Amino acid sequence: MRAVAAIPEPAARIVAALEAAGHAAYLVGGCVRDLLLGREPKDLDVATSARPEEVRRLFRKAVPTGERYGTVTVLDFGAPVEVTTFRAEGRYADHRRPEAVRLGVTLEEDLARRDFTVNAMALDRAGALVDPFGGRGDLAARVIRCVGEPAARFGEDALRMLRAARLAAQLGFCLALSKIHQMPILVDVDNRHFR
Repeated sequence: MRAVAAIPEPAARIVAALEAAGHAAYLVGGCVRDLLLGREPKDLDVATSARPEEVRRLFRKAVPTGERYGTVTVLDFGAPVEVTTFRAEGRYADHRRPEAVRLGVTLEEDLARRDFTVNAMALDRAGALVDPFGGRGDLAARVIRCVGEPAARFGEDALRMLRAARLAAQLGFCLALSKIHQMPILVDVDNRHFR
């Protein structure tokens, strides 16, 4: 596992522009995990204190791809980068998506809503890691563990159970054994996710 990861150029330029405008901004999620593992990230995700309308004003090619969830995709620097306002999520009524989101929370609150510890890390532009849930340790131990209680995480979004198994298989990791019994039976999952 790498000691410090460099942020890929498109995301680094977006983070720099957001910071220059007075906003906090970090590379987050699976791309941080992949960088720490020495892998090429498939997707680039930035979390920021900037609201979607502020992101759209800062970049020429900013497409509102999920503004209800605080997400704008920035295409200015050669690769699409999803830029999402720090957010917390409300209740999940359909076991898939939150009924409401609350924008403007802290980075730590944003990371707390994420699925697995290995996806709940952030990198600043200098490459310093923010890791409040022990994701780096879980990368070293080669284990997939939920952020918080597994029953709550899987109850919010039932597809997380499948993502946990897929991620463990792709990376050659194990699932946190003490938590497997907390994977509820798959119900109420839209069949289109199984094609």
